[in-house]
Amino acid sequence: MTIRTTSPPLQIGSGRLRRPTMGLAAVLALILVAAGCGGDDGAESSAEGCEVGEVDGDLALYNWAEYIDAEQLDAFAAEFGIEATMDTYDSNEAMQPVISAGNSGFDVIVPSDYMVAILIDGEIIQPLNFDLIPNAANISDDFANPSYDPEQAYSVPYQWGYTGLAVNTAVAGTDFPRSWDLVFGPEADEYAGKITLLNDPRETLGAALKALGYSLNTTDEGELDEAEALVASARDNLLAFNTDSTDELLTSGESVIAHGYSGDMFTQFLETENPDDYVFFVPAEGGTRWIDNMAIPFDAPHPCTAHTFINWLLDAEQGAALSNFNYYGTPNEASIDLLEPELNEFLTDPDVLVGGLDSVESIADTGEFETRYADAFANAKG
Repeated sequence: MTIRTTSPPLQIGSGRLRRPTMGLAAVLALILVAAGCGGDDGAESSAEGCEVGEVDGDLALYNWAEYIDAEQLDAFAAEFGIEATMDTYDSNEAMQPVISAGNSGFDVIVPSDYMVAILIDGEIIQPLNFDLIPNAANISDDFANPSYDPEQAYSVPYQWGYTGLAVNTAVAGTDFPRSWDLVFGPEADEYAGKITLLNDPRETLGAALKALGYSLNTTDEGELDEAEALVASARDNLLAFNTDSTDELLTSGESVIAHGYSGDMFTQFLETENPDDYVFFVPAEGGTRWIDNMAIPFDAPHPCTAHTFINWLLDAEQGAALSNFNYYGTPNEASIDLLEPELNEFLTDPDVLVGGLDSVESIADTGEFETRYADAFANAKG
């Protein structure tokens, strides 16, 4: 299998990095999409004539870096007698214009939740033919009919995770509040210069919004102003606004408290000599639960192969192999019992989701209000 990087490579960190969410540049790009890029009205699946397990050419996958094992892709290619290539991107916003322009040559893409809605609206992805994806029955009911694809017609879930806080307990001990107060409240003063927040408008303002008791998808100007002020007030206690290496800064001792993504943190913990010195949790006030998905571009050259790959990856063993490689949660209920014990323990640990499932939200596209998030974050960073 050939892996190519078609967007700026990740510079630092584990490689299993979650994604910057949508900012001003993305909004401008989406205006172009709305102006006429993408497929025709009344989009239909281009795989109507395919059979289950049929391939009509090689697989070209467009995915996040380090999000699937190359050996797993090689196994798919060998099983179906084709070649498999993968190009990588480092943000939804890097992937979106490539697919929207047409003739990308990609068969399957892996957009995040809010981006699926944008791609549907722009007719950039095609409806799936679920007759060709019988393994979709393995998807847990928890992931059925998501808000970004209400009829679950265009996408199937790939992996999921949380955004929260990681703490070095060898320094901080264990007697601290499982709260956003660790970075936004008086408790943060004790760790001045040892705290990182994600360099991401929606995630970091979202954390502040949750700390204030608001939705992280608010379109209320006053609520966003409060969140901007809260992030700005935390600035003096920060080591950095950092996304690429926030996990490594924590385990190297440069930080003590890190805002970050569940899989990144967990894999980084396991690479240390003392993984029990670190904890990850979503604070009691809540945080982000994100879902990445598989979808097929409107002009995918090999739609039969695309559907066959999606169905293959939704097999119980393949779904488990995917999560056991990247250490994120699987939406595949049939894969749960096949996960590595350490991963399953982490994913089911009630201490991770302090406020319970109702406390987390998925980031949603707020339309033109996205520019307000970008501006508020720029102001908060100073």
